Amino acid sequence: MNFLAHIYLSGEDEEVQFGNFIGDWIKGNKYENYPEKIKKGIILHRKIDTFTDSNKISLDSSKRMRAVYGKYAGVVVDILYDHFLASNWEKYSNISLKQYSKNFNKVVRKHYKFLPKRAKSFAPLFLLNNRLVCYANLECFEDVLVKMSIYTSLPDKTKEAIIHIKQNYSEYASEFEAFFKEIRKELNIYK
Repeated sequence: MNFLAHIYLSGEDEEVQFGNFIGDWIKGNKYENYPEKIKKGIILHRKIDTFTDSNKISLDSSKRMRAVYGKYAGVVVDILYDHFLASNWEKYSNISLKQYSKNFNKVVRKHYKFLPKRAKSFAPLFLLNNRLVCYANLECFEDVLVKMSIYTSLPDKTKEAIIHIKQNYSEYASEFEAFFKEIRKELNIYK
C-alpha cells in the first residue's frame, strides 16, 4: 500500500493520517518522539505494511510483477494498488478524491513541523503535484515510477512495467479488490 491507501486506512483523525503518511521515514523506536495520535498513525502504518507483505493476494501480485521489477516488485505493486484505489474511489468514499486530497494537503501543511527531514524535501512536490488525485490515471503512475528511478534505488523499467500492467490490468485490478476487502476487514473498516 502506498500513500493514498495508508491515509484512507487511517480513518478520519488527521493526526493518525499524518502519522501513517510519514511512517516510511520513521525507523525503529523514533516514533516515540511524536505526539500520541501521530505515533498511533506510525504504528498503524507498520501494521498495514506487515499485513500487506504477508498477504497471499498482494504476494501474488508481487510475484507477477517480479517478471519486470525483480526484488522491487512489491514497491511497484504498492503504488499500483493506490492507482486502483484512486480510480475506483467512489466505491470507498462519499467525499470526492479531489476534496479528500485537498483536505489531506491541509493536514500536511498543518503538521509540517513534524515531517522528518527527508520528507520535508518530498512533501512540497507531493502537494504541488496533487499526487493522491494523480494516482487515478496510469500516466501519473508512469511518472511516479520514472521519478522513483531517479531519486531512489528503483531501476528504470518504466516502459516495460506499463506494457506489463496493461497486459495484466484485469488480474491486478481483481487482486486489488480482493486484497482491499481483506485489509479493510482486518482493520475493521466497513465503509
